[in-house]
Amino acid sequence: MANRPRGYGMSREVGMKIQSKYDETLEQEARLWIEAVLGEPIAGDSNEPLGMNKFHGVLKDGTVLCRLINAIKPGSVKKINASPMAFKQMENISNFLSACEAIEIKKFDLFQTADLYDKTNMPQVVNGIYALGRKAPKIGYEGPTLGAKEADQAPRKFSEETLQAGKTVIGLQMGSNKGASQSGMNFGKTRAIYD
Repeated sequence: MANRPRGYGMSREVGMKIQSKYDETLEQEARLWIEAVLGEPIAGDSNEPLGMNKFHGVLKDGTVLCRLINAIKPGSVKKINASPMAFKQMENISNFLSACEAIEIKKFDLFQTADLYDKTNMPQVVNGIYALGRKAPKIGYEGPTLGAKEADQAPRKFSEETLQAGKTVIGLQMGSNKGASQSGMNFGKTRAIYD
């Protein structure tokens, strides 16, 4: 994992495109929110962004993320590994992601363990932290919030008259031939079958 090759050609281009989406202002907001929830700084001066490399360094072992989810919903991660071994650090990240899925954060809003541990998709890591920040108030957390409020259900109620009127309309997905037929159409010569 530490000796991952740089990549060439298309894989290099894809990696560079992913990394170009990294936004330090979003990272700084996420970092300040994490520090507010935990009640302590996670690294250095809180007034300036850490940047992708330092932010990765702070989150890589997964302990900050596990403490974060436990502060929001106590008991979400039973054991936080403090070991410097790679598989224990990845286990922390995996436990964080499992706890996020348990509070019904959509899987497409989260990141994969390798995205953080190998620093392959840090923009998605920041996005995952934002997803947790949006979900926290919905599960009863009353502390600081991050990002926009998550939308609630918006059930729609239609009158019986409107429902009946909708049944008479042919949807565009069903298609329409506007009176056309296939009469007179032929595609090339007919196939002759001889005995």
